[in-house]
Amino acid sequence: MIARNLKHLREIIPENVSLLAVSKFQPPGLIMEAYRAGQRLFGESRSPELLKKIPLLPKDIQWHFIGHLQTNKVKDVVGRVALIQSVDSLRLLNAIQRQAQKSGIVQDVLLQIYIAGEETKQGFLPEEADGINPLNLPNVNICGLMGMATFTDDKEKVRTEFRQLKKLFDDLKADSYSSNPSFIHCSMGMTGDFSIALEEGSTMVRIGSAIFPPRPQK
Repeated sequence: MIARNLKHLREIIPENVSLLAVSKFQPPGLIMEAYRAGQRLFGESRSPELLKKIPLLPKDIQWHFIGHLQTNKVKDVVGRVALIQSVDSLRLLNAIQRQAQKSGIVQDVLLQIYIAGEETKQGFLPEEADGINPLNLPNVNICGLMGMATFTDDKEKVRTEFRQLKKLFDDLKADSYSSNPSFIHCSMGMTGDFSIALEEGSTMVRIGSAIFPPRPQK
């Protein structure tokens, strides 16, 4: 079933858009099914679960951290994932900088932008993202933006929020990050709204329940 689901998604997602399989709460065996079907990008949202899975699964998996990252968990994630998608505050950004500097690496991240009208979601306001100076973060490589739309049946509201994120991405790419060739990701769209996100210019979609069977949250 997982292989069939991935095949279907690849048929409808453009080749230039990355498919991130959201593997949180999924056991290694099911992740391996996706891996054998050719999937290499997987997203986790809790550092203890991530740390348990990494040694059990193939080394060429590109792990992305997609959940809310607490500053006291930064040391568990920096250097172990290809991309931290959920950098939602300057405090967290600075904590990643300190840990990456301590580890002697450069950590790739995305800035999470607050685009939804929901208090449960986090992120930088668009004007805050524009005020970040990448030169102050030598051990952090800001590779783009991530955002989550409002959970609603109002498709036009979702479309407007995604359009807002894509415009901010384009503006930053043309200005503050014009000299950074790594600034390429506008990560938006999940299982319920990725088709709209693709229409609005997403470069990466995060898909879980359309790939894996449902799992109880722990």
